[in-house]
Formats: sequence, structure tokens, C-alpha cells
Amino acid sequence: MTDSARIRQLEERLDRLESEGAIRACINRYMFLCDYLDSRTPLDELAGLFTTEAVWEGIGEKYAATFGRIEGREAIAAMMARYMVEPAHFALNVHFLTSETICVEAPDAAIGTWVMLQTSTFAGGASHLNAARLTIDFAREGGVWRMAHFRTENLFSRPVEAWNASAALPVPQ
Repeated sequence: MTDSARIRQLEERLDRLESEGAIRACINRYMFLCDYLDSRTPLDELAGLFTTEAVWEGIGEKYAATFGRIEGREAIAAMMARYMVEPAHFALNVHFLTSETICVEAPDAAIGTWVMLQTSTFAGGASHLNAARLTIDFAREGGVWRMAHFRTENLFSRPVEAWNASAALPVPQ
């Protein structure tokens, strides 16, 4: 292998690693913004995490009926804006991501999968626990990794008691 071929190979490997990091940062920023989704959420930043022609969809029986399929960054922003009201839709919303797999398939295309656990308390006081499988196609658009096709499929969903009780935490004496 020539030195130039070895350097090219190292550059490709480095780009894949940096791409994985950028993709991870993109999905983590999305989840952070969704955790604090209210009238102060920077909608332009949230929408900017998606490509211009992105698709956001619920798949499977429960989420297809609940969320449907939204096409285009502007339509995704409009869907998110419905949650950005006063009082906020969510009194508490926390997303946990696990079981991550990111595969950079080409210089400008990648796919990531996660299992997401979402703990929510709504403005009305009810609380809910949801788990979903996320499958997200990413594309490098304008040099930035963005979500191109966001798919969320419900694994389970159930109402629960309130998440944050005022009772003291039990600790050993």
C-alpha cells in the first residue's frame, strides 16, 4: 500500500469517526430540545437538525395512527410548534437513548438506531412512560449531519403515577 493510499484510508476512517460523533451530537441535541419543548424552545434550531426534505414519521400500529408522516423541514417545524405553547404541553419530559448503532454508509449518508425511553408528565398532571425504537437516516447537508428520515416505533406505552415525588430518598443510616 502506498503512503498516499494509506493516508487516504486514514482520512476516510477519521471522517467516519467524526461523522459518528456529529450524528450522536445531532440526535442528543434533538432530544435535549424535546426535553424542554415549550414556548422558549428555539424552533429554528430544532428544525435545523433536519434536512430540507426530511421525513418524520411514526411507524407501527400505535405511532402511525398517533403521529402519521410529516414531510419537509417546514412541516416538521410546524408539528413541533404545536407543542410549544403556554402552558407547556409537558410539565416534565425526559428522553433516554440506549442500544445505539451508527453506521456511516457513504461519505454523506448514515443510519442510526436507538431504543428510547421517554418519561413524561403533562400539563394536566397525568404521567406516561413510553419506549420506542428509533431508526434515523442521516445526510450530510451543507457539510452538517442532519436527520433525513426519522422513524419512531412504539415498543410499549403506559400511564404511570407521578415521576417526581416529594418524599425523601431512602439512604442507609
